[in-house]
Amino acid sequence: MHLVSIGLLTSTLALGAGAGAKAPSYGTGAGTGTAGATGGGGTGGDSAVIASSGLPTSFRWTSTGPLVTAMPDATHPIVSVKDPSVVFYGGRWHLFTTTADTSGNWSVIYLSFTDWTQAASATPYYLNNSPPGLVGYHAAPQVFYFAPQSKWYLIFQSGQPQYSTNDDVGNPAGWSQPQNFFASEPPTVLAHKGMGDWLDFFVICDDSSCHLFFADDNGELFRCDTDLASFPAGFGDASIAIQGTKDSLFEGDAVYHVKGKQAYLAIVEAFGPTGNRYYRSFVAPALDAAWVSLADSWANPFAGKTNVTFTGGAAWTDDISHGEMIRDGYDQNLEIDPANLQLLYQGADPTKTNVDYSQIPYQLGLLTLAP
Repeated sequence: MHLVSIGLLTSTLALGAGAGAKAPSYGTGAGTGTAGATGGGGTGGDSAVIASSGLPTSFRWTSTGPLVTAMPDATHPIVSVKDPSVVFYGGRWHLFTTTADTSGNWSVIYLSFTDWTQAASATPYYLNNSPPGLVGYHAAPQVFYFAPQSKWYLIFQSGQPQYSTNDDVGNPAGWSQPQNFFASEPPTVLAHKGMGDWLDFFVICDDSSCHLFFADDNGELFRCDTDLASFPAGFGDASIAIQGTKDSLFEGDAVYHVKGKQAYLAIVEAFGPTGNRYYRSFVAPALDAAWVSLADSWANPFAGKTNVTFTGGAAWTDDISHGEMIRDGYDQNLEIDPANLQLLYQGADPTKTNVDYSQIPYQLGLLTLAP
């Protein structure tokens, strides 16, 4: 989700062009660019990495209809829900998602429910109501439990990456005052982002380190690292984890550990030939290793219009956009079960996307990998 200049685009490619994208040409390419030197490239070693991940090389999904839609109240005239992050803990789903209102202001809400059939009727809690308050621009949340500190973390973009902590994920009023991860933008990001911005921050940890991944809407997926014992402090300059173009490697990034495997999955949004968003995927044996292309094209996507079948037959969205894999657990290791893959994602009625980006009526649906 982009940071600034919301509402610049009103063309038919508004949904594909990115929130506040600064170049109207975003989303017009084929979306099939490869990862580049740091992303793997089809060698025998790459085949071994893919095989060891336990993941298929092509995917077919079924999708629900919209499960969560905008629920405005008297002081929050929201028009969309997007950028979800969700964990299952204590017998309940805990969902955090970005909202946009009729004035183009971005914020975050919290929903809790025991079953997805209850999601549509769950009462939203607006985090900008909480003392000390996430007032102002906060978006693209990520939630996880950081076991070494026995604390919940909520990561979000607020110009730069920020975090809040909480002792109880079910207490939305308990989030701490947001803190910055960095004193200033890392030099490598400044050198490569062009007309883009750093955004869509996503933390995952292994046994010794924590890694902060993020995109720049200009073809790079970056990674910053710190020691597990130092988190959330100690992040230094960024390195480029995967290189592409702004059409083939845009935003909506997320990284997960594959349960039972020495393997990690990265997913990143790209644009198809019609400007519609879809997900490409990559695998690696370690978080600081080279990433190998998995399902990474419009013809063979991780998840996109070409490999999703909708419940009832009719597609309610042409875009499979900024989402969160359903995790097998809730801690900082961000494990997913390769035998039970699901993706909570944002989509929108394609007849209602010819508006400023902030006014697109995004909703949330759930993909399940078909047998």
